[in-house]
Amino acid sequence: MLVTLTTDFGLSSRYVAQLKGVLYSRAPGVTVVDLSHEVPPQDIAAAARLLEAAAPYWPAGTVHLVVVDPGVGADRPIVVIEALGQRFVGPDNGLFGWLDGQTDSIRTLEPQEIQPAGDSHTFHGRDLMAPAAALLLTGTPVAELGPPHGCLTMLPQQDGPTAGDDRIEGRVVEVDRYGNLITNIGANLLEDAPRDERLRVTLGEHETFGLWRTYAENPPQTLVALVSSGGMVEMALVNGNAAEMLAAGVGDAVCLDWTARD
Repeated sequence: MLVTLTTDFGLSSRYVAQLKGVLYSRAPGVTVVDLSHEVPPQDIAAAARLLEAAAPYWPAGTVHLVVVDPGVGADRPIVVIEALGQRFVGPDNGLFGWLDGQTDSIRTLEPQEIQPAGDSHTFHGRDLMAPAAALLLTGTPVAELGPPHGCLTMLPQQDGPTAGDDRIEGRVVEVDRYGNLITNIGANLLEDAPRDERLRVTLGEHETFGLWRTYAENPPQTLVALVSSGGMVEMALVNGNAAEMLAAGVGDAVCLDWTARD
């Protein structure tokens, strides 16, 4: 039995300890793995990106419990999803929109189908979602946890990448621990773009040329662009922190162009 946890609670939070207590109590022998508890507070999009990047690498049968739930207590439903040979439990607030078209079953969790761990209006992760995850771990089929659910909520598209004949415009969507600026420009948009010095990558007044294969191809403190392990264009400072050096962050515009230059 394997369950992952993704929350915005922080590493030292008592809320994480309570989630784990429910899981260990109701699914004895379960292995609980922390995907991350450092999702920025209430940042549904960041949690969705993390889960989309990580879930495909987990084994069949894994249960993913995701509690990034700024709308807790409102009328947003809790969903139980079967997809990718795995199960997902969390609020339907955009966390799982990336699974659209890949699901085998989606159910709306009905509290009467589980034994809640409490009756709080502000912590459904502990009281409803964790008990549901424990039931899945101990053999309860997804279909027994509630009626069929409609379409998953999608996150709003905010300044998605736009591609022209010789130009791609996007934005920074994540800054990782190393200060790398990860954009929403996927490698699939680069089929017609050169990878050598004819390609210019700009962020504000800063620019670099070409797309490199690795960080180590350049000396320390060199600003470079490359396609990350997640398949997205990023800007990085070799052995340094690009976000700090460029004073850049999430939302900043990034442009790739290969127009004629003097």
